[in-house]
Amino acid sequence: MLNKNDRDRLKVLHEVEQKHLTQREAGQQLGLSERWVRKLLARIRQGGDAGVIHRLRGQPSNRRIAGKERQKAVKLITAKYGDFGPTLGAEYLAERHGVRVSKETLRQWLIEAGLWKVRRRRVEEVHVWRPRRSCWGELVQWDTSEHDWLEGRGPKLYLAAMIDDATSQALARFVEHDSTQENLRLLGSYLKRFGRPVEFYTDRGGLFCVNQGRRHDADEAWEEARTQIGRALKELGIGWIAAHSPQAKAYASHCTSFAHCVTTKLAAARFDSLTPWAFCGAFSPGWS
Repeated sequence: MLNKNDRDRLKVLHEVEQKHLTQREAGQQLGLSERWVRKLLARIRQGGDAGVIHRLRGQPSNRRIAGKERQKAVKLITAKYGDFGPTLGAEYLAERHGVRVSKETLRQWLIEAGLWKVRRRRVEEVHVWRPRRSCWGELVQWDTSEHDWLEGRGPKLYLAAMIDDATSQALARFVEHDSTQENLRLLGSYLKRFGRPVEFYTDRGGLFCVNQGRRHDADEAWEEARTQIGRALKELGIGWIAAHSPQAKAYASHCTSFAHCVTTKLAAARFDSLTPWAFCGAFSPGWS
């Protein structure tokens, strides 16, 4: 079947047949040589309008990966790497099994096999992100990520993390509880290692913020309530900024977005004879 480009080319060639254009002019319009224009004209005279269709259209590519190789790749993903995405799966197929295939090709294979779902990107409202701070230590983002880090092979863990806004340098540790004690321990580790920052940027969770009821009398003397972490920051002379919008909260959560690499390495640890606790212990003491 003729596509749009074929029909446009055919119209120009018909103009040549009717002596309205020369072969040179047709070649200039189509971006072809005179020799190729003459060849197309001969094909049209012999086989009709279908002569403009490229003869390799619909034929399998000479660079196509063999069907056995495709079956092997899909079978390996199904058996061993079912929780891997196409990118990590392609890396492991190449490193461990000698099956070299691009991540996009593997993605299409997995979609056709029903092992991967196409995810359409949602159109979201445009939010103008604030510029990063220019100096190291000026602002540090502080957040905790809740995830099944041990993939059901151990107790539930949280990843408490701090990341510098200007340089993205991070300090993180795995903890069993997202508590004041564990976060204060992380704060102590950060201060010992990097010194005192100017400000911390967090969400409005109960560890950082006391949500009080509305005051009835605006003129009434009122003392701001602080959590234990809030009092510690005040004693240390460190400022605190709370996220006041969903976009700002998402920005604060950026401090644990780098933890996706941990998820990848945890999945890989299964094949490197590492126990989940040993792997997490390697990251916890001073990950940066």
